Amino acid sequence: MHGDTILLMTFVLALVAAFAGGMVARALRLPPIVGYLAGGLVVGPFTPGFAGDSDAMIQLAEVGVMFMMFGTGLHFSLKDLLEVKGIAVPGAVLQIALGTAAGYALAMAFGWEPAAGVMLGLSVSIASTVVLIKNLTDAGLYQSRGGRIATGWLIVEDLATVVILVVLPVVFGPGETTPAQLAGGIVEALVKTVAFVALMLAVGSRVLPWLLAKIARRCPRELFQLAVVVIALGTAMAASVLFDLSVALGAFLAGVVVGTSKLSHRVAAEAIPFQDLFSIIFFASVGMMVNPATLTAHALELAALVALIMAGKWLINMALGALFSAGARTSLTIAAGLSQIGEFSFIIGQTGMALGVLSADQYSLILGGAVVSIALNSFVFKSVDPLECRMEASPLLRRLYDRRARSIEPPAEHMEGHVVVVGYGHAGGYVAEVLRDLDAPCLVVERDLPVAEEAEAAGFPVLVGDAANSEILAHADLGSARVLVIAIPAEASAELIAREARELAPGLKIVARADTEGGVEALVDAGVDDLVRPELEGGIELMRHTLLDLGLRPRQIQDYANSLRESGYEALGDDRRAERQRALGALVASLSELELHWVEVGESCPMAGCALGALDLRARTGANAVALRHADEVEVFLDANTVLRAGDSVGLMGTAEQLSAAEALLG
Repeated sequence: MHGDTILLMTFVLALVAAFAGGMVARALRLPPIVGYLAGGLVVGPFTPGFAGDSDAMIQLAEVGVMFMMFGTGLHFSLKDLLEVKGIAVPGAVLQIALGTAAGYALAMAFGWEPAAGVMLGLSVSIASTVVLIKNLTDAGLYQSRGGRIATGWLIVEDLATVVILVVLPVVFGPGETTPAQLAGGIVEALVKTVAFVALMLAVGSRVLPWLLAKIARRCPRELFQLAVVVIALGTAMAASVLFDLSVALGAFLAGVVVGTSKLSHRVAAEAIPFQDLFSIIFFASVGMMVNPATLTAHALELAALVALIMAGKWLINMALGALFSAGARTSLTIAAGLSQIGEFSFIIGQTGMALGVLSADQYSLILGGAVVSIALNSFVFKSVDPLECRMEASPLLRRLYDRRARSIEPPAEHMEGHVVVVGYGHAGGYVAEVLRDLDAPCLVVERDLPVAEEAEAAGFPVLVGDAANSEILAHADLGSARVLVIAIPAEASAELIAREARELAPGLKIVARADTEGGVEALVDAGVDDLVRPELEGGIELMRHTLLDLGLRPRQIQDYANSLRESGYEALGDDRRAERQRALGALVASLSELELHWVEVGESCPMAGCALGALDLRARTGANAVALRHADEVEVFLDANTVLRAGDSVGLMGTAEQLSAAEALLG
């Protein structure tokens, strides 16, 4: 077959294999990256059957690298990084240094050359942002303090990777170099880097957003898409050709600059399809380079490398968590999230191969370590809760990880008639604030120490601990509480809390949130009385506003809302809460259809001071008085003894003629 035909077949079969691998990985609840890598392995030259053109695929993968770095720059948030800079910045720098040293030591034990050892160390020290965010989200930890710090930590690692890719060709370039020449080469590379960065920030930050705005206003959508691609790839090529820098740095800075424009969200939406497609090609091309025979032949080395990536980096990050007194749960979250390596490790490894520092077998070993660590990383997160319980039970570890944290004053010995709010996030915080405004006693239970400190600063008594995995509820006086509000988003934890609370206080009213139908069923079985599904309620409100704009009557809209709620809260059956929901909805709908005509009782009105019964308004005018507004108070249940006073406003219902007659009588 011709070379072009082989390239086309390689491209198509690699995508098909990556798709199949991704579906299998999803079925096995593994990260899709594992499936993409496995798909590339299937069509690679080291497995039976069709042997794809791996060199051509690697060239296509370069485009994937550019788009990945462009996307990284586009979503780079200096604000997010500054919020956690106290731990994320020094932690990332120290972890890269310690991880590189550990990887270098392991390579020396393998008998590798020192330069190859440095490459292995750098590859081991850099974790995958894609894998981290996916596993944090699945574990419900993305918005936690540990999740935010881990994300900021990897932003610093991504920035460090950009610098590493600039320096590596200088340090490990061809030919012998003296220390002076090496220092001069590094200085030259850094000067070029600074010049390019300055040019992008000074000129690119003005030109590129302006250009995109012009194209967005005057050109069709496909030209805007093409402009995004040209900016991403064109800037990357300019960095390589004009400044002799890596295409990764150019694409990253293009993303950073474009990310500051008002069109950044549209750019991200247009770039994501290209980024995802070429990222899949990149991972498939990486998989094509894995030689199963090499991994089998070096099984012990692979096991040692995986142990370093997962156990070694976990220990390093836990030690750094203790150093910075990050807190037990935060440290466990960071350590779990960074116990893997991914896309940037591949890029560093490819750079090492291009420079002749790494052999194909050594690169295959790095790839094997990455694939195994990615596949197993989600299971590391399952250890966070049980390990936190054990650490909290140890006074020594608790003091070690929380020694810089401000102590929380314990609540009063006994509380009565209070509301217990578990979780002081957005939802729980709103509930607590309203209770405070109503002077209703409220006790907050929060496991994240910095968040607990915020609750205490807001004036709430606080219990610090995980209500799902500790004895903290035993100290919340549930037996004398009026309501328990479980405001955390994790359904599994909410179920454990509800069951424990129901055992401690069988008659307690429990309110919780659920995100899925399965969660509704589980929480009802656990003893929850009232449930709220935030996404369902938000969808109902969107539907309500849409149908109002379309001109439907409120009663019709409420019928649709009732139907959606009945299906969404099906596990609640026909209990009183469901009945209240329907009755309240019907009342709101009926009131929405009423149009009251307000008439003020005049100062000289002879009817001022008369009771409605004596006035006999309906018999005289045909209008019905259904509401009365006096000063700032409104009465809606009027009887024959209700007295009208000068200055009162009467809410009337009737035809236009009847209302005119009543207005003449009362005016």
